[in-house]
Amino acid sequence: MSDKKKKDSGQPELPIENLQPAAPVEAKRKKSADTNGEQHVVAEAVEAIAHKPFDPKKLGVGLHTRVDRGFLDYASYVIRDRAIPNLADGLKPVQRRILWALHEKDDGRFIKVANVVGHTMQYHPHGDASIGDALVVLANKRYLIEGQGNYGNIFTGDPAAASRYIECRLTELARTEVFNDSITDFIPSYDGRNKEPVTLPCKLPLTLMLGTEGIAVGLSARILPHNFPELLEAQIAILKKQPFKCLPDFPTGGLMDARDYQDGKGSVKVRAKIKTKDESTVVIKEIPPTTTTESLIASIEDAVQKGKLKVKSINDFTSETVEIEIRCHAGVDAEKLIDALYAFTDCEVSIASRIVVIKDNRPVELTVSEILQENTDQLVRILKRELELKEKNLLDELHYRTLERIFIEERIYKKIESCKTNEAVIASVYDGFKPFKKELIRDIVDADVEKLLQVRIRRISLFDINKHREEMEKTKAELDETRKHLKGLTKYVISHLEALLEKYAKIYPRLTTKSARHEEVDVKAVAFKSFKVAYDRETGYVGYKVSGEEFKLECTKFDKILLVFRDGTYKVTELPEKLFVGQELFYCDLPDREKVFTCAYTDREASYLKRFTFGGTILDKVYSCIPEKSRILYFAPDTPKTLYIRYKPAPHQKISQQTCDPSQVEVKNPRTLGRQISIKDISSVTAEPTRGWDEKAATTQIVFA
Repeated sequence: MSDKKKKDSGQPELPIENLQPAAPVEAKRKKSADTNGEQHVVAEAVEAIAHKPFDPKKLGVGLHTRVDRGFLDYASYVIRDRAIPNLADGLKPVQRRILWALHEKDDGRFIKVANVVGHTMQYHPHGDASIGDALVVLANKRYLIEGQGNYGNIFTGDPAAASRYIECRLTELARTEVFNDSITDFIPSYDGRNKEPVTLPCKLPLTLMLGTEGIAVGLSARILPHNFPELLEAQIAILKKQPFKCLPDFPTGGLMDARDYQDGKGSVKVRAKIKTKDESTVVIKEIPPTTTTESLIASIEDAVQKGKLKVKSINDFTSETVEIEIRCHAGVDAEKLIDALYAFTDCEVSIASRIVVIKDNRPVELTVSEILQENTDQLVRILKRELELKEKNLLDELHYRTLERIFIEERIYKKIESCKTNEAVIASVYDGFKPFKKELIRDIVDADVEKLLQVRIRRISLFDINKHREEMEKTKAELDETRKHLKGLTKYVISHLEALLEKYAKIYPRLTTKSARHEEVDVKAVAFKSFKVAYDRETGYVGYKVSGEEFKLECTKFDKILLVFRDGTYKVTELPEKLFVGQELFYCDLPDREKVFTCAYTDREASYLKRFTFGGTILDKVYSCIPEKSRILYFAPDTPKTLYIRYKPAPHQKISQQTCDPSQVEVKNPRTLGRQISIKDISSVTAEPTRGWDEKAATTQIVFA
């Protein structure tokens, strides 16, 4: 807290270490000499503090300040130095330190990863496990580190071997495009014994090439990897001021729908690449990112257990490439199985993108275009610095070669033979070059003199003026070319990118296939009917875990069930596992809003016939399709051609049976009263003549006007 803030608060900041127990405690501590003295001291200290006047404001200021400051320092450290990559080189600190350690030890040969980890620990204070894991991840991304040995399998998720068994080295791409010690800024390492780079002078768009995930305090980043040659093409387009578009490319391949990507601020859907081997077998050849063959198979088995898929067997033949063979059940179409795999398993995943990087020591959220623009601007600056440095070195070389020629041809070295002191030798060299001042590129300095005085006799005696002239011409030509590149810097940068593109385009082809749009899979349409719903009237249970003999329905996980009871009530419910409905269940089927039902019922005064559709319903809400205190005589889906009606015997009754054509009754909603059949007591209403039906007796047909 600043002095001004302390003054404004009106309360002094009280460090925690200044909170000491009361003075009497120390005196009593000295007096305690028995075996339980230590316990007495603790008790007395607690008592003293308890009786001491307590000012919560004094304690609160110091503690609150320390918590706030400590939390902010920790959050800032995690964001800048642990989890979020730097825009300048696209690397997290651990990755940068690994590459720097490899650069320091690089001699072109493979190095034990354990040795690299140990060397990196000079710069990285967080243990060897994090270093080894990060190195394996970088090696599996192929661009910067070349591995030798078992680095695990990105398809199966198998881990890499121990660091003492595997080796690595920098790739040629990393050697030429990531490092340049002459233009690298350094800071002391965590213990002050070494120096490490602030950022590497990287000429590659590594932020988008590598992709990364990082979770910091209150901040997270998820940058999807992109195709290297396509990024180079985009940078060329930026320099030529042409439009461009870059999409992610994942090392596991797959089929990608990127219509919601929105320049890095949206998401992509990636599907596994599935092919039909024959009518009953499909083969998964590529898997989506964030999955492995093991997790993918686990998601398929989980879907089978839940009844969403019908699969006979799953065989994993994955080695260097993915190959998961899935056999269908008899009668299951392979094409439908593919749609179901996309709908119910990890064969299709959605991946969100959020590009957060450290820029100018602060976290910022950018788009793909903005990242590439920054990387391209940085590439121009780095190449310009390299050209300027090269120009300076070439001028120094020309200057020294000129000095050397004059020094030897004009025999200036002869004049120093008579000099007695070092000062006289230096003065003699300066005097010797005065007549040739116009031939020099710049004025001679002490460093030039010192270098000339180190020329050996062999060099002087074997000096070849023609060879020297050729070397001078070659250096001048190189200098002219460098100055030409500096004048046409944009053209030079484009040619640099084109050279990279020509060299690496075939080495790093696109792995994830771009598609304009995935065909949306209707989950309900591709679901398999893996559940058999039955009703056990004795126990009163209905569901797919009930072993009954009535209403055996084949259902999918997404189906609803229509239940109609003898009292005319009905409801629609979710697919039940084991639901108690009692012994009065009259009808059970899948609901269909447009399906027509025929119902005959009776109340105390008359009997009625109606046709209706159930229409829309609220889940688990109880409805009634007949009036209260009525009884169903006939209920069936569809419309029978004829209904056979038998009346109960009664005195003076002339007609004991009739028929009717239900199609004469119009279709309405379930609450409609219907058309009256008769006021007589009805014995039965059936769609077929019953056993007691008299074919010879006179039978009239009811006509509904």
